[in-house]
Amino acid sequence: MDSTKDFTYKPKIVSIFSGCGGLDFGFHMEGYETVWANDFAEWACKSFAANFGDVIRYKDITQINPYKDKTIPECDLVLGGFPCQDFSIIWKQPGLNGTRGGLFRHFAEFVDGKKPKAFVAENVKGLLTANGGKAIDTIVKDFESIAPGYVVKPHLYNFAEYGVPQFRERVLFVGIRIDTGFDFVHPKPTHGPNGYLPYVTAGEALVGVEQVSTNNELINIKEKTKKMLELIPEGGNFTDIPKDNPLYVKGMISHVYRRIKRDEPAKTIIAAGGGGTWGYHYPEPRPLTNRERARLQSFPDNFIFEGNVTEVRRQIGNAVPPVGVREVAKRLRPLFTGDYKPVDLMPEYEKMKTMTIKQRLEYVTAQMN
Repeated sequence: MDSTKDFTYKPKIVSIFSGCGGLDFGFHMEGYETVWANDFAEWACKSFAANFGDVIRYKDITQINPYKDKTIPECDLVLGGFPCQDFSIIWKQPGLNGTRGGLFRHFAEFVDGKKPKAFVAENVKGLLTANGGKAIDTIVKDFESIAPGYVVKPHLYNFAEYGVPQFRERVLFVGIRIDTGFDFVHPKPTHGPNGYLPYVTAGEALVGVEQVSTNNELINIKEKTKKMLELIPEGGNFTDIPKDNPLYVKGMISHVYRRIKRDEPAKTIIAAGGGGTWGYHYPEPRPLTNRERARLQSFPDNFIFEGNVTEVRRQIGNAVPPVGVREVAKRLRPLFTGDYKPVDLMPEYEKMKTMTIKQRLEYVTAQMN
């Protein structure tokens, strides 16, 4: 065996905008180790610490200087989901003009300051169209400009196609430092019609969940809500309530009073919202518990969430499904163990810099086939 290869090495992660740790956990499942993390949500930090140990710092990232802060260790990989509220298709899209959208630049500063071999950044599908496409174009160009240069490959994932019992679309940016010569290609789907395994269904994911003691409190609901749910079939939502029924409601978005369909993945689990947005069980007329929501997000039962019911809901809904990123973590691992043949990345780097975002996305997808 080549002496430069170390198949036992645990690649070191610096994680920012870490939340409760869904993205990190997916990489830990493939042998990585988070050595430093940061978030500005207190209870999310407590959950992260409960599952990963005392490596997370509860602090405003705008008050952290990755160039000068000597407490931040060197790393192989910078990982994180920079705030997405200003890019989400659910809300208006100020994008880079929003106070939160601009936080992605702090992610870029961490990459610039630590110079990892690679980075992985996650965001919502709405980023692809925010600011008429200018947001994602600016983000990619900022990442590419970090010396000595990074080949940046964005791809839209549907995590149900990678073993998550939930249809959840998210953009993953994978950046590879040019001088590594590592030819990264996004992994093909493993599940569903484009994979070699069937989807993991909501029904399969929830088997035996009632036996789990942690984060599994039943949510109190009004009798009126229960009666509404009894009018909604499996897989349906508020639109299934007959218009002539006194309980009929209108003018709502599709995830309101949405019930699971047991023979397919769940629809997207969301982090917050008013009445009717919890996600609902079938056949029982009730909201999903947080542990059921965590199962649909592919968290194991021994992953502990700290905080009250509403706070835990927020953490679960904001998280990256850990199982969904395992294939990416697996595909990147040879970069850190040395088990690959280097290539000259400069031609691809120069070629991609001339592409529009649409062309880049098409190019990245074509590489997978």
